[in-house]
Amino acid sequence: MRIARFSIDGNVSFGVVEGQAERPDTLVVHALAGHPFGPPQPTGETHRLADVRLLTPMLPSKIVAVGRNYAAHAAELGNAVPDVPLTFFKPSTAVIGPTESIAYPPFSSDVQYEAELAVVIGRMCREVPAERVPEVVFGYTCANDVTARDVQQREGQWARAKGFDTSCPLGPWIETDLDPADLAVTCTVNGELRQAGRTSQMVRSVADLVVHISEAMTLLPGDIILTGTPAGVGPLNVGDEVAVSIEGIGTLANKVIKRG
Repeated sequence: MRIARFSIDGNVSFGVVEGQAERPDTLVVHALAGHPFGPPQPTGETHRLADVRLLTPMLPSKIVAVGRNYAAHAAELGNAVPDVPLTFFKPSTAVIGPTESIAYPPFSSDVQYEAELAVVIGRMCREVPAERVPEVVFGYTCANDVTARDVQQREGQWARAKGFDTSCPLGPWIETDLDPADLAVTCTVNGELRQAGRTSQMVRSVADLVVHISEAMTLLPGDIILTGTPAGVGPLNVGDEVAVSIEGIGTLANKVIKRG
């Protein structure tokens, strides 16, 4: 099931998206009452997807991201794979949806894309054992861990480099019925392929990451875990369109603009 968050006529709702992703003209969204974490409650209201504005599919309380979870990506930046998952936070204010633009921050001259599989948590949980991870995962979406690489290298910690406004595009929707073990993850810039990897190349699996993170903190419904990026990261420029595609989910596309 594909769960989207959308607005129409000033009203924001969750909805179930149906139709063929490769044929956008067939896509419709059936509005739901309330939040989507329990049994779906259709309102009976249906819209063509083309007639609504897709928003970020979740407004998380926190985004916990994982660095260097693909060995080839760690190597391309001259880093070793860490002995334990390398985690950091992106603030909720970094999140944007598929119709919004990445605003190039004035304090950086090297903003880069990082295509990632995002895990959406579906229930409050802590100290989750590996065998129960599927019970706490609501679904998966596409993410772009946009990074000011020069700031990351200069400052040595990643809060500003990876937490600036608009640095966490998410979307276009959440796929709830998906096995994350071996999915194609790609990124294009202006239609040119820049990244091509598979989730099977992750050093640590989705289950491993949920176990590790939930040992330290309580995860809430809607929280996001970013699982790392494949090799091939590179620069973005004002005017570019960057698109992250994940097999079984869809495509998240955002334009890059100069921060006003």
